[in-house]
Amino acid sequence: MASRRNVNYTRLADDDDYIGNEGRYDPRFDYSPGSLDEIPWKSIALALFLLFLGCGLILLSLFVFTGHMGGDKGQAYGLLGLGALTFLPGFYETRIAYYAWRGAQGYRYASIPGY
Repeated sequence: MASRRNVNYTRLADDDDYIGNEGRYDPRFDYSPGSLDEIPWKSIALALFLLFLGCGLILLSLFVFTGHMGGDKGQAYGLLGLGALTFLPGFYETRIAYYAWRGAQGYRYASIPGY
């Protein structure tokens, strides 16, 4: 493989030196705080669903562990694992939505992904 050692490089223009972009409107750099405060209702509904499903699965696994429901310990561990996998993201996003609704500092609806 041949290497190119005799390539002449030129310095790129800085953003301040670039004359071609002066006076042009670029919408990428607009910031409007009102657009970040839209409430993602679908995401909050999904988070609540995951929270309640996780609580139900964890409760079922506890019933199997204590013997109030029939089943093997392996089934209880499976329900506990699925319950934890659904409870944690549901609790996390529900907590963010609650604190954003309360107006706590550092919490915004923009932190919740929209679907």
